[in-house]
Amino acid sequence: MGAYARPGEAGVSDRETVLGRVRRALADVPREERPEDVPVAGERLRGYGERTPAAAAGLLARNLADYRALVHRVSAAGLPALVAGLLAARGARTLLVPEGLPERWPAAAVAAGVRLCPDDPRATPAELDAVDSVLTGCAVAVAETGTVVLDGGPGQGRRRITLVPDHHICVVRVPGQVVDSVPQALERLDPTRPLTWISGPSATSDIELDRVEGVHGPRTLEVVLLEG
Repeated sequence: MGAYARPGEAGVSDRETVLGRVRRALADVPREERPEDVPVAGERLRGYGERTPAAAAGLLARNLADYRALVHRVSAAGLPALVAGLLAARGARTLLVPEGLPERWPAAAVAAGVRLCPDDPRATPAELDAVDSVLTGCAVAVAETGTVVLDGGPGQGRRRITLVPDHHICVVRVPGQVVDSVPQALERLDPTRPLTWISGPSATSDIELDRVEGVHGPRTLEVVLLEG
């Protein structure tokens, strides 16, 4: 393994100290061994306590609201009217919809005169920016962190359709798509897919801590908890 510096030796840099500790810890590990070759004993923490589905949905709603997302709870029967109302409140006349989105979700909005725009891979950023709103589903939602995860699956579309338009309506099926913790969410997700983790509307702060929304995503995120 070669010589290594002992912590506390005169003239030894912090880097040499740290590398010395690493080499000492790995001294008995065969060079050909890889991390996945050795099982790790014990169970990883998958969440903080046990929650009922109703409690998990309530925690998700509170944490989303804490991140300044607008949260709505509705039954399947009331979803089309709710979507139409959210669009009307913003004066939205165009709605971007990804492939695989249930046709019923925007049906009332279409009846009210909103024009649907399909998720076209040829659309330029300027064309996406001109769209008033986007409506998607999600892959999973995490109660403990107030996070909605999209993976580009049916009803979710490509990543940029939820980053460029200024208004995103995201539907979460409750309780089926709600989990307590990030580890539980990771168990449901494919790491090879394009994962977008959303906790509230896009926001950043400058050196004076002035919050600015909409810099690298929508200014307004509305999460609809679809119950039943």
